[in-house]
Amino acid sequence: MAKIEEQGSTTPGGKRRRAGGIARGVSTGRFTSVQAAKRAGLLEGEASEHLSFRAPKGLVEAAKRESGLTSPTDLGIVALSMLAEPDPVVAFLRRTRGALGEDAELDY
Repeated sequence: MAKIEEQGSTTPGGKRRRAGGIARGVSTGRFTSVQAAKRAGLLEGEASEHLSFRAPKGLVEAAKRESGLTSPTDLGIVALSMLAEPDPVVAFLRRTRGALGEDAELDY
């Protein structure tokens, strides 16, 4: 299963600390949004923004099951990466706007 790679050292309390950005890489190509966010430089630097929210347990479990992730932090990073990635449908519509021409007739 795909998994966000953990890198880094341990804190004085023995907890694992990840180096630099939290999601440095992905072990498979499954999370293209994370890869796109990484290429765009969105995962650079230290993780300094703290987010905290409540979500329905069923939604969290379904997202974990679908993604193969177990860490709430990694799950949040994947979700934010998906929101930060531009929608390819919008780019397609802009690129093909007016491509049918003035004489095209559409039945609708």
